[in-house]
Amino acid sequence: MAADTIRAVVAGPDDHDLAGALEAAGATVTRIDGVVSAAALREAGIDAADLLVITDVEEATGIPIAKEENPDVRTVAYADRSLPEFVAGVADLAVDPALLDAETVAAELVDAELAA
Repeated sequence: MAADTIRAVVAGPDDHDLAGALEAAGATVTRIDGVVSAAALREAGIDAADLLVITDVEEATGIPIAKEENPDVRTVAYADRSLPEFVAGVADLAVDPALLDAETVAAELVDAELAA
């Protein structure tokens, strides 16, 4: 990663437009529409990504797959519902959109990655 370029993969319906907020904060965003499989993650560039954001907990199985492909990727669930128990311990962060808006989450994620 270039020192000032954050690469994010956003998977799921993104009803709160976190992808747009990440782009506005300076991140380069790749979208996964559909099933978050190993092949879809690879095609989206998970190996070089800094962030994986899941916006649908039904696709949470993508989190451990992403960690297997890229152990350094920061995984975030930005969804109205809780993560399934089997994946909750693997995700780095879970945020309820009712508590923090997309712009705030995006700014914090990008700032944290730039500071790392």
